[in-house]
Amino acid sequence: MVTRKSRQEIEKMRRAGRVVAEVLALVESELRPGVTTGHLDELAERHIRRSGGTPSFKGYGDRRNPFPASLCISIDDEVVHGIPGSRTIRDGQIVSIDAGAIVDGWHGDAARTFVVGEPADDVRQLIDTTRLSMMAGIAAAVPGARIGDISAAIEDVAAPHGYGIVRQFVGHGIGTEMHQEPQVPNYRAGPRGMELVAGICLAIEPMLTLGSHEVAVKPDGWTVVTKDGSLAAHFEHTIAVTETGPQILTTV
Repeated sequence: MVTRKSRQEIEKMRRAGRVVAEVLALVESELRPGVTTGHLDELAERHIRRSGGTPSFKGYGDRRNPFPASLCISIDDEVVHGIPGSRTIRDGQIVSIDAGAIVDGWHGDAARTFVVGEPADDVRQLIDTTRLSMMAGIAAAVPGARIGDISAAIEDVAAPHGYGIVRQFVGHGIGTEMHQEPQVPNYRAGPRGMELVAGICLAIEPMLTLGSHEVAVKPDGWTVVTKDGSLAAHFEHTIAVTETGPQILTTV
């Protein structure tokens, strides 16, 4: 069921979003060769809890295999849901960080892709295009538009470069739960979908690859990788549709 949020509820989501944005900034400041993904996760969880929040991801999912960390850290050909641990980050790697926080019962969710060191031109373009496709999708989230208009805006930025647009994982509604209706594909998926009205909150999150759009899940049950081993990038913001246009909630 799609729920519209009041202005007061959107402000509560903005507080959660601010914590998420602070986490991403903190991780970026610590991201360098030699640091472990587990260390970054510890920093993130400490900041979320000190800010009065709870990590959205930790314990999420099936009780038989809950997600064990506060961040998703995905490296190189990992698209999303990489599990932090003892891995050491190396120079030249692509590192996608996805963070979520719950504050007073409301969720914020955002992701960014970084490069450790100087990226090659094709990697820089992939990352820039993924971010720009997200921003195009956000700009399309206005009252009277439809979910499919967001999808089309994302695809129109990504497709001319020949990038794979991941289809198995999509954006989503968000509020008192991390994943709510509606789903927000990053590609044209047939009918344009539901009409957007003020008060709808969405997580818009394109995932692009340098190769095929096809992905697989590793034996850990979480880490999503490209089937062809190509590099991937991921950007995400939580936004609110308002009478005056989209507002990004995951910012400081």
